[in-house]
Amino acid sequence: MDNVLNQLAQLFPMVNSYFMTGFLVFCRLLGFFRFAPIFCRKEIPGLVKIPIAILITVLMVPLMNTSEVLAKTDSFILSILLNVVVGAIIGYMARLIVIAVDCGAEMINMQMGLTSATTLDPTTSGQVSILTNVISLMGLLLFIDVGGFYWLFKAIMKSFEVFPVYAVHIPLAKIANMSLLTKLSSNTLYMGLQIASPVLLATMAQDIILGVISRTAPQVNVFQLSFLFKPVLGAAIMVWILPMLMNVIEQYFISFANII
Repeated sequence: MDNVLNQLAQLFPMVNSYFMTGFLVFCRLLGFFRFAPIFCRKEIPGLVKIPIAILITVLMVPLMNTSEVLAKTDSFILSILLNVVVGAIIGYMARLIVIAVDCGAEMINMQMGLTSATTLDPTTSGQVSILTNVISLMGLLLFIDVGGFYWLFKAIMKSFEVFPVYAVHIPLAKIANMSLLTKLSSNTLYMGLQIASPVLLATMAQDIILGVISRTAPQVNVFQLSFLFKPVLGAAIMVWILPMLMNVIEQYFISFANII
């Protein structure tokens, strides 16, 4: 395969150089879209992602030095694989920022006893939790509102400076160092607990009260009462803290504005 591509490069040097550069950029964008927030959602079909990737590729290729790609690319297949991997790494690291909101939403959903309240999502053909999906979508809207799209494209543009399309060695220390990955991973649980803490504390206090009632009045079936009170109390707490919760999530996203 490499021999055939090398022969085509000798016959059509200019066309081949632009095509090789564009195809490598396109491969990196595909890996990036596979894991990046917003683009990774199944609600966005592949017929939308691929034209967006092609459009961005057409805009980015004239900004690159295509002659270097033609001169320094040893193995085209290896370059394709490495660009997909680099795009996937950057997209996954950006995804870790948004996963914290999903983690908090899942904690709230479980604590309120609404894990069985699911509905069929026609876009994914699977069962999704209503509350978790609502909070996750609100988190994505906040991510877009604070400039998430700009951060994503800024990250993918800077990746071509750190790791050119013709490179054969991935500089993991510059793309994904351990301290940054540790921070992003730990923030997933920390931020999830911070989002879910009001509901967790309220339902824990309710469990304590119901436990006291159970000991003082054994004839009262507190087990059935908990199924009634937890969703109502959790919904009331969510309505009360929702403006503050949105501010907390927004500040969390803004704290990563200069991480790229």
